[in-house]
Amino acid sequence: MKLQYQLNAAFAAVILFVMTLTAFFIYSLLMDMLIQDERGQLEERAKLLSQITTEEDASVRVPQLTRLVQDQDYPLLLFDLRQEEVLFSTLPTETALDWMERFEDELINEEVWEGQGESYVVYNIGFAPNSSQRILVMATPLDDLQIVQNQFAQRMVFVFVVGLLLALAVSYFMTNRLVTPLSRLQKEVNKIEKRQFDQVQPVKSSGEIKEVERSVRHMAEELERYINTQKLFFQNASHELKTPLMSIQGYAEGIKDGIFTGADADRGLEVMVSETERLKKIVNEMILLAKLDSSEDVYHPEHVNLVELANQAKDRLFPLANEKGVELNLYPDESFYSFVDRERVLQALINIVGNAVRHAESRVDIVTETDNETISIQVIDDGSGIPEELLSQLFQRFIKGKEGETGLGLAISRAIIERSGGTIDARNNVSAQGATFEISLPQRMQQQNK
Repeated sequence: MKLQYQLNAAFAAVILFVMTLTAFFIYSLLMDMLIQDERGQLEERAKLLSQITTEEDASVRVPQLTRLVQDQDYPLLLFDLRQEEVLFSTLPTETALDWMERFEDELINEEVWEGQGESYVVYNIGFAPNSSQRILVMATPLDDLQIVQNQFAQRMVFVFVVGLLLALAVSYFMTNRLVTPLSRLQKEVNKIEKRQFDQVQPVKSSGEIKEVERSVRHMAEELERYINTQKLFFQNASHELKTPLMSIQGYAEGIKDGIFTGADADRGLEVMVSETERLKKIVNEMILLAKLDSSEDVYHPEHVNLVELANQAKDRLFPLANEKGVELNLYPDESFYSFVDRERVLQALINIVGNAVRHAESRVDIVTETDNETISIQVIDDGSGIPEELLSQLFQRFIKGKEGETGLGLAISRAIIERSGGTIDARNNVSAQGATFEISLPQRMQQQNK
């Protein structure tokens, strides 16, 4: 069943339940209300008749009482309780006698009296002229009230049916406004499933559905970017792997066919070994990247002094800096700790500092700072800076500058830092030449291994 039908059915069921419950209580209370209203009217009539019945002159009292009863068609009973005598009655004789006998024992406090198989709403009033105790009983057949009750119930059913139809119409309108955006959103999700990212269109909606629609479009953009990145990665990877393989194949076939001999063969073997090492390095870095992106157990955090790691990275890169004629400086703020993988973070620092040394003119500074929550490691060089066209894609795979090697070092560094719960950023220096790589890591004693 479609969602719209389900919502309409649920809404109709709720409305029907509420209306039925309301109708039941109203119908139950209606009879009590009618009885109380009828007793009020009987009270007024009884007071009027009591004035007539207290008239001492029987020649005046009896004609007035007879005429009033005939005009109004009152069911009434007047009896003398002491004399046990029915003085006047428009009720059946059996009913009148029965009520007089049961009055003091059963009926005096009741609102509805039974008589000869019929029910009456009654109001009684007592008065005692001279030495008698007269009781005047006014009555209305309960059937008359039930007719009114049934007529009201019929009208109430009609009103409830009209109300239910109107409620269903409103429900259909509201659910249609709710479900229509969902249906359109489903079509857009189907486009994403078919990788038709350029055809995904915004869906007019509001509230939570609007937030979901934005998330879906953002997901589509991220998927498109990810797929394009993967395509670019495989293209670059195939190119990077193809180049050393072609060199190895060319020299191997040349040596095999006797084209290269003597010194040329030795040089060819050296190139083959060098390209094999380069190929091995590329493959290992690709495998490491894949493992860092997956849930494989390659990350083992521990309590690490990051200043110590920065100093180790400086020591390992000192020969390269000395060879390039670059001064390598470390300015530690103080010892500070984080819960990271020692070897992986050290590898990231070596990649970033090594990249700075290769592009520096004369010096590279490693500056460490900390606040209550974050540890910052800045690697600053005085080189020519980062080309603007490379800034936005500097940490992508196989993106490298003029001094780059495999194009995977910075991508691996970013993966390691993000796996450690931190961030890495690169920017050109504003007040001086060169570039700055900044690593931010959380300062904490313990962290869950992701």
